[in-house]
Amino acid sequence: MSEQEAAVIYKFKSKAAADVIMLGPQGEQILRLLGREPSAQGILLTDQLAAAIARLEQAVAEDEARFAQAVAEAEAAGEPLPRRAEVSLKQRAWPFVELLRYSLAAGQDVVWGV
Repeated sequence: MSEQEAAVIYKFKSKAAADVIMLGPQGEQILRLLGREPSAQGILLTDQLAAAIARLEQAVAEDEARFAQAVAEAEAAGEPLPRRAEVSLKQRAWPFVELLRYSLAAGQDVVWGV
């Protein structure tokens, strides 16, 4: 990770819940999973939140399935079981999904960089 990448921080805010803060690469990953180009500022409108939650839940399910498949293949081959090299997408996305859920329930937008 370059020094410039490390300096980028995403602070996702909503009037409905506590802020969610992510380092640049992780914030960009989440935004790309939502079909958004990473940007210094942005907004997810209330009417976009349900779809955003569904997209992230689908991405997490796919990531978990890929890992389970790798474990199953290693077990079948009698090889050592793989380990996650970093924080899983499920762990990383959970606070943000919670922010989206609270915001949706309260009818509040989610913003960053403002």
